[in-house]
Amino acid sequence: MKTNFEKLPVIPVKGHDCSTGWQAIREKIGSAIKTSHEKKVVVVECYHGVNTGEIRDGMAAMEGIGAVIDADRALLPQERIAEMVYPYVTDDPVFGYITSLRLADFFDPEKITALQEEIAAVSQGIVLVIGTGASLVWPEQSLLIYADMPRWEIQLRFRANTISNLGVSNATDEFAYQYKRAFFVDWRVCDMQKRHIFPACDYFLDTTLAGRPKLISGAAMHGALQHAVTRPFRVVPFFDPGPWGGQWLKEVCDLDRSQPNFAWGFDCVPEENSLLLGFGDSTFEIPSINLVFRHPQALLGEQVYEAFGAEFPIRFDFLDTMGGGNLSLQVHPLLAYIREKFGMSYTQDESYYFLEAKEGAFVYLGLKENINPAAMVQQLQLAQEEGGDFDAEAFVAKWPVKKHDHVLIPAGTVHCSGADSVVLEISATPYIFTFKLWDWGRMGLDGKPRPISLEHGRNVIQWDRTTQWTKEHIINQVEQVAEGEGWREEKTGLHPDSFIETRRHWFTGTVEHHTNGVVNVLNLIEGREAIVESPSGAFEPYIIHYAETFIVPAAAGAYTVRPHGESEGRPCATIKAYVRTQNLIRYRLN
Repeated sequence: MKTNFEKLPVIPVKGHDCSTGWQAIREKIGSAIKTSHEKKVVVVECYHGVNTGEIRDGMAAMEGIGAVIDADRALLPQERIAEMVYPYVTDDPVFGYITSLRLADFFDPEKITALQEEIAAVSQGIVLVIGTGASLVWPEQSLLIYADMPRWEIQLRFRANTISNLGVSNATDEFAYQYKRAFFVDWRVCDMQKRHIFPACDYFLDTTLAGRPKLISGAAMHGALQHAVTRPFRVVPFFDPGPWGGQWLKEVCDLDRSQPNFAWGFDCVPEENSLLLGFGDSTFEIPSINLVFRHPQALLGEQVYEAFGAEFPIRFDFLDTMGGGNLSLQVHPLLAYIREKFGMSYTQDESYYFLEAKEGAFVYLGLKENINPAAMVQQLQLAQEEGGDFDAEAFVAKWPVKKHDHVLIPAGTVHCSGADSVVLEISATPYIFTFKLWDWGRMGLDGKPRPISLEHGRNVIQWDRTTQWTKEHIINQVEQVAEGEGWREEKTGLHPDSFIETRRHWFTGTVEHHTNGVVNVLNLIEGREAIVESPSGAFEPYIIHYAETFIVPAAAGAYTVRPHGESEGRPCATIKAYVRTQNLIRYRLN
């Protein structure tokens, strides 16, 4: 059957337009400032990863240009920047520490003053100030434009060796280093500056697709984001191959069949996913984290916002090993450890929901009874250092799994999903904090060994989570909690130590839901198609398809889900995740 998975979901925006192409953008900006001989300063603040050269070339042809100023001329010397960021980047091959730096720390005050004097010396016409930090160079601009960039696109540009980290020229550095530096430093400082100036921006610029720039007004952006938190929506999923990847995502999500595999499918990671805003026939791409920044209470709910700040704490993604291999044997950090070592406020408790599983599929979960921890660590070290094998089954419990099983993985639990299954991973969001213990002796797609974090891992493994404990506490902890005509609700997890609750609904009729003031994240785990509706007509009906993840903002309140189209009269199911509001005090940011 042909897939109906929507890879480019759009949030329609009414009452506003979108200018496409540099000619139309120049005309829109020129009309907005209406300058002839009078001096106007147009500032284009840029997120990390934006091609400022394209913007400069596209806008410098605007009539009346008196000068073009590049903000990066005011940056500190690269050696100073490298020294400044080192405590946050560290020597660890994977992990750093969340920075306390601000964007202004990357700039030399004397150089900023010199640029300001240069701008002041222009007597008439338009002065363009472009780049990351442009709004620091000239805060009192006539027009403020923000050029944004989704993090996933930034990663692709890193891999293509076309961009560098903030303030340095390192486009040819290893991707792992560039990503780590961006995650712990660059994106943090750019996000802070973006949040500061976002309300004052007159226009927003989308240059995600090279050569196809788009511009919308500040009013259009704010109206679109305000509209998004009143209704269900999806972010734009992205997919990535891996050394253990499978073939299921290709078929279900209609991906490039020529690729060797797809390992990951990220369908709800707002820090890195995009939102597509629809203006008639045009779509405008923005980082979905902007919605979290601008409307955290309406999106997340007041209690969740108080605990986590403007961060989206729930992640849904796919792990496809159908026809592939085992994931790495791994463990996630405990809450105290991630706070002390990496500056993160919460950790990655997670679960594996099995969307598909072949006969013989399995998961490694928990440790065997009466193992010797020192012997396990020693064998892991020997396998890593001497290139030998590690006998995982001598130390780690192995469990058979089938479709719709749900296994829970609280932080500190050793685990690994095996070959020939498809996992819907439901977890807290600090997703890079995986301590690999063993990777079956294989290479990454780049032909190099994948980093092992055994030292971190041994510090957080909970050695008492053995076979009996695992069986009693974290495998298929299903409890029916309610039922009605045409539906049944089950509680499936997560572990009590996690802040995430999951509920599964089986239905042939209409299921009533309510956010109860907390953001809901759902996936259609069974059935071809379903429809999400507001009992009061507060939002337009929203159709979802098999395996699609969608978000229902806290402010949406009551909603229903029922089979639709080809699925009418047939069994469907959703899995829903939301934040438990009890005991959230332990996650509140200082």
